[in-house]
Amino acid sequence: MTDQIPRLSRSSPPIRAGIVHLGLGAFFRSHAALIIEDAINAKGGDWGIIGVSLRSPGIRDSLQPQGNVYTAVEMSPAGPKTRIAHVLSDVIFAPEDPEALLDMMADPAIRIVSLTVTEKGYCYIPSSGELDINNPDIQKDISTSHPSTAIGYLVRALERRRRAGVRPFTILSCDNLPNNGRVARNVVIGLAKCIDEDLAGWIASEARFPSTMVDRIVPATTQADKEQLAASCGYRDEAPVFHEPFCQWVVEDNFVDEMRPAFETAAGVHMVQDVAPFERMKVRMLNGTHSSLAYLGYLAGYETISETMKDPDFRQFVQSVWSEEIIPSFRPPEGVDLQAYAKELLGRYCNPAIKHRTWQIAMDGSQKLPQRILGTIAANRRAGRRCDGLILAVAAWMRYVGGIDEKGDPIEVRDPLAEKLRALSDAGADGDEEVTNLLSVQEIFGTDIDEDMKDELTKAYRALVADGAQACVTRQWTGSRLT
Repeated sequence: MTDQIPRLSRSSPPIRAGIVHLGLGAFFRSHAALIIEDAINAKGGDWGIIGVSLRSPGIRDSLQPQGNVYTAVEMSPAGPKTRIAHVLSDVIFAPEDPEALLDMMADPAIRIVSLTVTEKGYCYIPSSGELDINNPDIQKDISTSHPSTAIGYLVRALERRRRAGVRPFTILSCDNLPNNGRVARNVVIGLAKCIDEDLAGWIASEARFPSTMVDRIVPATTQADKEQLAASCGYRDEAPVFHEPFCQWVVEDNFVDEMRPAFETAAGVHMVQDVAPFERMKVRMLNGTHSSLAYLGYLAGYETISETMKDPDFRQFVQSVWSEEIIPSFRPPEGVDLQAYAKELLGRYCNPAIKHRTWQIAMDGSQKLPQRILGTIAANRRAGRRCDGLILAVAAWMRYVGGIDEKGDPIEVRDPLAEKLRALSDAGADGDEEVTNLLSVQEIFGTDIDEDMKDELTKAYRALVADGAQACVTRQWTGSRLT
């Protein structure tokens, strides 16, 4: 029984906080939090992190009894390696005391507020990158000083700092979306304009919104993972995280008053002036194929990415998509070999120690498709190149959001547009109409739908319904195109 094993506890005083982080999920604790701790260990500084949960007290309730320390477990084929992270100074649940959080964020000691709130947490329109002013939560944040969104907390805290004559903090997005700094700037200033034009002007001129590119595969932690950790380490940790060995963080070096941890001292960090080339490479090559494998793999009956990659047809499929569709669609960062990067990705996908569920990656597809897949398709169409593999992936997403798998069993679709997408799918008399209905979702596909692309998606969707994902994947990489 793991409850009879001693609980993990803090062995040293907390580091004085200089960062507030909104959205304290497993990814941040496996990625940026560890990098920040490494930077503190290398160069010092008051850069402890106040972690903030916005939706549930669960992570706070798990961390506080153990002094806000947790175990990070690196999973590789050679076996696990553990470290105990001490970088969290405190963990709070925002809805219990919004005023306390705003006071913390307004404290001059806080110089960075970082975010991992997922794409939907930005309350933005994916096709434009602008604030969704019609979002009900945004409407609440306009009308009340007690925020309900991460964007609301940022704006109201900056409002307090301005009134007190305190310099703004840097807003550091650690979310996996292209131009995350630009998106963060757009939505923060967009909401500020709805509250106070002068506040919006101050934020625009004085605050900083560096873009970042984050990369580390972090599967969800299970109860079995916790029990296995307790058995091997001899202590009980209710908030461990598990991650792959690979870690990369590309950060635009653009901070208010140049105040930041010594990120460059940590392994895997690149401080740059322009994140875009790295971001485009990662979003298209990693995230685009990850999502493709998630939808097609789930429909084919595979639970995890590594299990999917054991199938030689899926392995050949993803290699074909990289070489024929994704790599030709953009210029690589200077000095980067894209074929070598693809080979490295293949090894990461095949890591049997990382059980990254296809269902988990498939979440929030309406927010992810424009950046991860549709941009690559658009680039190839402009160049006159076929994009059959990624078209098949979009068709698989369309089938997935219909909520019924190939065996006729229900799919638990987690997406902010889930109800709308299911209704549009159900309203189609046949597959052709289902595709047409889903293409009408402007938040995803915009307003200018290419008729040729519509025809290709319809053919791919028909093939998925008739033959199943496994057969379509096999046919795709062997060169037997959908006609």
